[in-house]
Amino acid sequence: MAAAAGLTAIALTDHDTQSGIADARAEAARSGIEMIAGAELSLEWVQGAMHMVVLFLEPGLGPLQDRLAELREGRTERNNRIVERLAELGIPISEAEILDLAGGESVGRPHIAAVMVSRGYVESIFEAFDRYLAWGKPAYMARPRLSPEEAIGLALESKAVPILAHPHTLGLNTSDEVTATLKRLAGAGLVGIECYYPLYSPFEREGYAALAERFGLKPSGGSDYHGTYKPDVELGIGRGNLAVADELLDALRPA
Repeated sequence: MAAAAGLTAIALTDHDTQSGIADARAEAARSGIEMIAGAELSLEWVQGAMHMVVLFLEPGLGPLQDRLAELREGRTERNNRIVERLAELGIPISEAEILDLAGGESVGRPHIAAVMVSRGYVESIFEAFDRYLAWGKPAYMARPRLSPEEAIGLALESKAVPILAHPHTLGLNTSDEVTATLKRLAGAGLVGIECYYPLYSPFEREGYAALAERFGLKPSGGSDYHGTYKPDVELGIGRGNLAVADELLDALRPA
């Protein structure tokens, strides 16, 4: 798919796992595309949602790599509590169904939502989140998360590159909040911020790039492709108008 889209590089950044990296690298080599290993983390953040994409994180042993297993265990425990709560709400689904649909190590709410759709309890993944699984909804359950500083520190110790993903989800409402947050993260060693994202207009992309420059961060980007879980987003090009330049990737490479 990446080759057909004309991409020169692709990053695989599943949540809390790197189990697909080896297969992806083998296929990328056959397709003549650079494959960048990584992972995505959901961090402690009370105002909204803070996700961090960690690029150039090599599979194996390492400070952050070792913590991923603990994060997956916390995710599994959270999923079990969600299943129990859904049953109480008259929406019985099984852990086996979720695992079978997910087909990998990183199992989360989107997979639960997909099972709910397949069983006819809701019409879409969006509806599953909107009615049951999102924060503040009846089946939402929290799980252990790293603090932003801890995640950045572990990424840097692992010789990887921490990047603030889709910053619009942070729930920041004023310029003072934006300034304080980016100062905090940059001070902790954050390397980059995702400026080129499918949902952003050209104006917003330019604005985030200016913010990156202001706080000494490197601009990054990507389609945040999730397959059937985000059917309106295409690999590499987002909603049709996304283009992430090779120069951005070159600037993000670890020294």
